[in-house]
Amino acid sequence: MATKTRIIIADDHKLFAAGIENLLSREEDFEVEGVYHNGKEALEALEKAKADLIITDMNMPGINGLDILQHIKKRRWKIKTIVLSMYDEEDIFQKCIRQGVDAYVLKNADPDELIFTIREVMEDRYIANFEKVLKQAEEDEFDQYDHFKTALKLSKRELEILKWIAQGKSNKEIADGLHLSIFTVETHRKNLHRKLEVSSMAELVKKALDMGLG
Repeated sequence: MATKTRIIIADDHKLFAAGIENLLSREEDFEVEGVYHNGKEALEALEKAKADLIITDMNMPGINGLDILQHIKKRRWKIKTIVLSMYDEEDIFQKCIRQGVDAYVLKNADPDELIFTIREVMEDRYIANFEKVLKQAEEDEFDQYDHFKTALKLSKRELEILKWIAQGKSNKEIADGLHLSIFTVETHRKNLHRKLEVSSMAELVKKALDMGLG
């Protein structure tokens, strides 16, 4: 069995934290080690737990998310960090970047965005970019394709990449346009081939055009 990513969640909104825990627990390669509702408890857990990643809110009583990042940086702990925030403000994003955060995800992003971001971070291929953060908060132009999302189990990001493929864009053009690594785009392409049950680029493009993504 492949090694699971061991995750700690820190968020003082208990219902939201429980929702994130439930979302991540469905993934076979994730293991939620604990959920904590303030920064002090989260840091105490990090002292003891063998976690690979902490997902932290920005605003928490006492020790906040930025404090956690500073503590991890100071102690030089080998743990990945993702800030899950309601703020789409560049100065806050930049403060987190200066403290060495690995990724910054908005709380109103598509759930699949967090799942894939975790995998990108753990494989050292996440590209931190504020334009990408802002894109998470945009109205979802793919809401009209909800039936495809459900029937074919496609994420918003996969639909977005499929649309670019239908327009004849190369992996590099897609990666540059969406602020992703080429490896990430290639991974999405492979997943699209599998989910749409196609074996060639021509079949993939035809499928995208049939779905109205051209």
